[in-house]
Amino acid sequence: MLWWNAFKQGDWDAFTALYGEFYELLNNYGRKFTRDEDLIHDVVHDLFVRIWTTRQRLGQPVSVKNYLYKAFRSTLFRKIQSLSKFVELDGEGTGFTVNFIPDASFRQEEQELRKQVIDLVNTLPARQQEIIFLRFYEGMSYEEISTIMDINMSSTYKLLYKALDNLQKASNKQTWLLLCGLFFLLKNISKKNPVLEG
Repeated sequence: MLWWNAFKQGDWDAFTALYGEFYELLNNYGRKFTRDEDLIHDVVHDLFVRIWTTRQRLGQPVSVKNYLYKAFRSTLFRKIQSLSKFVELDGEGTGFTVNFIPDASFRQEEQELRKQVIDLVNTLPARQQEIIFLRFYEGMSYEEISTIMDINMSSTYKLLYKALDNLQKASNKQTWLLLCGLFFLLKNISKKNPVLEG
């Protein structure tokens, strides 16, 4: 990614372009773990300050998006742990909530369906919610999810399968078909609006 290379050489415009590209995405990801907006903003700012000050030592990530998501996630978890916001961070107890944000482009029926799906997803354990979010909302590959969540590929497949299996068990046939359709729609939307990759 040209921005990454220019940023590593001290180009402030490239750095601000990276910041602008990922600021809201990282804030949105952080809201899945905590409602503390100030904490989320602080962690995003801390992350960008850290990568600016250490830019000459940074490598060339395969995906800048993956690199930033993983760095943000681990920084946020450390900060939460130090503030004792959650008792458990690595297991199923990690706070993770999928939010429903109404979109004017969706008809009311579609918005109601999306809300039902979100409510259903929110019944899952936190890590299952997170993998659903990364796979279907962010449109990430299994490899990217494995890197961000710091789990091996086999565990990534198993976790997603378990999440989908739990959703299927919790829904009737009609809701399950609608759920699959919505996930397909979300995945296609994320492909049409890609984030610049490294």
